[in-house]
Amino acid sequence: MDQRVSLITLAVSDVARARAFYQALGWTQVESPDGIVVFDLLGQSLGLYPRADLARDMGLSEDELGTGAATLACNVSDKDDVASVLKQAKTAGARILKEPHDVFWGGHIGYFADLDGHIWEVSHNPFSPLRADGAFCWNGYE
Repeated sequence: MDQRVSLITLAVSDVARARAFYQALGWTQVESPDGIVVFDLLGQSLGLYPRADLARDMGLSEDELGTGAATLACNVSDKDDVASVLKQAKTAGARILKEPHDVFWGGHIGYFADLDGHIWEVSHNPFSPLRADGAFCWNGYE
């Protein structure tokens, strides 16, 4: 298996509501089949898919599907951008889990949950500057 993630699919209870949330964050949907919403990212895509359909596709009950103990992260170029993104998310209906704050390793982060409870970390990592197009690499680009 190649070392990459191509598509992240989020199980959502209401696709139209989830679409509106991510559009309120400034994301642009790309053409996709009915019942699925896709946003192209830098090198990956994020899909929104009905929770019941995803569980069925996997052969699981919705209860078994769960939400998983994971975060999605969006790194930003500047420390002040963390607060800006969290404010935008809150305006779109997100629940702020932790306000922007400095962390022990020297970065600045905050957390929010989207309308279906998927947790996002917004982070400024001064040791991993973003490429000009916004791409992230753990130790930065040379």
